[in-house]
Amino acid sequence: MSRPRITDDQRRARLVSRQLLNAEHQVDTVEAAADAMVALHATTAWTVYLSAWARTRDFHRESLTSALGESRTLVKQLCMRRTLFVMSREVLADAVSATAARVTASERTNMLRDLRRSPDFDDPEAWIDAARAAVLAELDGGADHTAAELRKRLPALDGHIDYKPEKSYGGRMAMAPRILSMMSAAGEIVRGPNEGQWYQSRPRWAAMAQWLGEPLNLDDAHAGHVAMIRRWLATFGPGTETDIVWWLGSTKTAVRKALADIEVAEVELDGGQVGYVLADDTVDVEVSDPQAALLPELDPTTMGYKERDFYLGPHRAQLFDSNGNGGATAWWGGRIVGGWHQDDEARVRLHLLEKLPASARRSLEDRAAELTEWLDGTRLRPGYPAPFLGSF
Repeated sequence: MSRPRITDDQRRARLVSRQLLNAEHQVDTVEAAADAMVALHATTAWTVYLSAWARTRDFHRESLTSALGESRTLVKQLCMRRTLFVMSREVLADAVSATAARVTASERTNMLRDLRRSPDFDDPEAWIDAARAAVLAELDGGADHTAAELRKRLPALDGHIDYKPEKSYGGRMAMAPRILSMMSAAGEIVRGPNEGQWYQSRPRWAAMAQWLGEPLNLDDAHAGHVAMIRRWLATFGPGTETDIVWWLGSTKTAVRKALADIEVAEVELDGGQVGYVLADDTVDVEVSDPQAALLPELDPTTMGYKERDFYLGPHRAQLFDSNGNGGATAWWGGRIVGGWHQDDEARVRLHLLEKLPASARRSLEDRAAELTEWLDGTRLRPGYPAPFLGSF
């Protein structure tokens, strides 16, 4: 029996509807936007706000700030691919279950490698354990502190190494941020109140259970994989095994085991690849008229797949850096057709990479004007600038 076929046109139709890029599919709350995307990228502080703006009707940044700091319906968490995301509490438990053991072990192994090269640490294993215990004790009871405050208050945490002194970027490096990253990946601590502006990341750290007001109920890694892959397929499917392994930051073995416990269907993609969808999701969807979208750097749609040709086309070199980080993008009909940046007056300017119909250019210019108005004079500093910006 042959596999059902899902063409690139159909993949793009699913992308714009399920990932909320068309106006009629936008949602009313930031929580709904985050859940629709599984999670929103937050490595660059302002990315999560612009990802929400692109998908939420009448979006006000205060709604996201409140969801993160007051109602705490959304949480920032280091998880897939050792990357920072914003997600709902339900997704949080599954994401940490799926990734904590792998990411925490990686963080610890990397710290041990560097500590063992330093003459200042007689017992690196014991130093990590003592630093972790000191942080847990300090945050127990509901206190929150910046990383700098924790270093001052906790001598056990205030360790340094000489990191690659032979390099121009090397020098004296504090170990405290790496301890905090390891503990964050484990779900023990969380980025709590943010002391910076909405476009800055200056977190105060808190104990996860105190911040949530309840324990974070974790499952085993396999159950976490099953839950997260099921969510990914509902939003991003069809996708290849390579896509899923990359997005989750996992292994082929773990992903194949999880897929075996999910009701999925194999489909044929353009180019002859085998893709996966949920078993009841093989029917063609309606192809809507093309619309414009502007997405920030590291947006979850841009970064949702490892194999991106069906929406990126020939533009990889202009929009992705050498490490695979995607810059700010302009979309038309589910395809990336260029990028955008801000000029010296904070106006959003397009950088189109292909010839488009006049109606498409007008729609993109209108969206750029809307984003300019929403930003209200705030100039955003790119954390992962697209290569095309080198020409400006």
